[in-house]
Amino acid sequence: MSNSTHPPPQQEQVDAYSYLSGLGNSFSSEAVPGSLPAAQNSPLHCPLGLYAEQLSGTSFTSPRHRNLRTWLYRIKPSVTHEPFHPRDPPNRRLVGDFDDRATAVATPTQLRWRPAELPPPGLDFVDGLHTVCGAGSSFLRHGFAIHMYAANKSMDGCAFCNADGDFLIVPQQGKLLITTECGKMLVPPGEIVVIPQGFRFAVDLPDGPSRGYVSEIFGAHFQLPDLGPIGANGLAAARDFLSPTAWFEQAHRPGYTIVQKYGGELFTATQDFSPFNVVAWHGNYVPYKYDLSKFCPFNTVLFDHADPSVNTVLTAPTDKPGVALLDFVIFPPRWLVAENTFRPPYYHRNCMSEFMGLIYGMYEAKADGFLPGGASLHSCMTPHGPDTRTYEATISSLGAAAKNAPSRLCGTLAFMFESALIPRVCRWALESPSRDLDYYQCWIGLKSHFSHGDGHRGDDGDGRAATTTGGEVGKDAKEE
Repeated sequence: MSNSTHPPPQQEQVDAYSYLSGLGNSFSSEAVPGSLPAAQNSPLHCPLGLYAEQLSGTSFTSPRHRNLRTWLYRIKPSVTHEPFHPRDPPNRRLVGDFDDRATAVATPTQLRWRPAELPPPGLDFVDGLHTVCGAGSSFLRHGFAIHMYAANKSMDGCAFCNADGDFLIVPQQGKLLITTECGKMLVPPGEIVVIPQGFRFAVDLPDGPSRGYVSEIFGAHFQLPDLGPIGANGLAAARDFLSPTAWFEQAHRPGYTIVQKYGGELFTATQDFSPFNVVAWHGNYVPYKYDLSKFCPFNTVLFDHADPSVNTVLTAPTDKPGVALLDFVIFPPRWLVAENTFRPPYYHRNCMSEFMGLIYGMYEAKADGFLPGGASLHSCMTPHGPDTRTYEATISSLGAAAKNAPSRLCGTLAFMFESALIPRVCRWALESPSRDLDYYQCWIGLKSHFSHGDGHRGDDGDGRAATTTGGEVGKDAKEE
């Protein structure tokens, strides 16, 4: 796979699928006119002889503004399958409970990975999915997991269902054609897709091998962040989120396999029909996709660098105000205009933990080593920031006028999964040949630029602390 430093080319395949616009809306869609019941959810006889089935994303008694559910009207109900059995062979690199220290360990070290290589032949999305890090437990309904995937085979005759949480998928290379119970979505790099907990879906690869990133949240759902002083408009607009329209498959499919992720483990059951047999549906619990180029960024227009929270696309909040179980943040092309300001991200230690990925281009804080398809992890209170080359180039003597002139940052798209929880890192991620063991070296070259002022003796050259005029005054006062 190439490590392109440029935006993906114009999509050759036109997205011919139809979508419903809006996030959080209550939608109705029918593939056959008249297939939706009128005036009720579960009539004695559904139109066209369909079965009514509700998919609930929240408890029945959740407040109305948070209650998520969709009614599916299908040819056969999803309960019609053989018993579930542990999948053989299992995917042992999926984790749903991060309390097992034999699998995942805590480390404050800055971590970085190079892009994943092509997988062996015959690997689909499910087999190509592996966990990098996470916190909490899917069993306790609180926490998150971060996965990466690399696949070169479409899912044929099987569908995936995640009972543990919501998937937010970020393709980095290769389009994904995702079939869900609500319909089809084409998701190229530069877009994201959210598959809520419980939906069955299949991933096809219309233009060959694909790789990317996946965040998973347990016990919560993604929503738009509050805008606060920004006001009513800006960042991601609800109308730009697209959900599929009803599409169904009626064919008899003996031996069709449902792969269910449950507690981080995979189970399979067989049935004789496609799970994508939903002729009509209505509700507000639906898969959706979003084109990241539609994000309207905000930035400082006079001085200093804005906190990355201003680039939040979606958030999964906790019960503590302003604290996220997981934020999805992007660093898109934009204008930089702050005067007398170090414009790349500042050096930082954070009570949150930050996992970063690069979709294309070069990230503004890392001139070397951070490649499209790669990743980095800076955990709670681990220091991080621009590498030596970026820092030195930014402060070099190019002239104040040149450094303060407005400039457009283009040809780049990076993102961050940020969480209040402290992640444990899977042992196979720490032992991966893709791990950059020399990552720390990108900061080792940072040197002191401390300049001596009047009355200061500065560095004596032997590593001892300098004594200042103020120190001498303090010394005289102590002797008196």
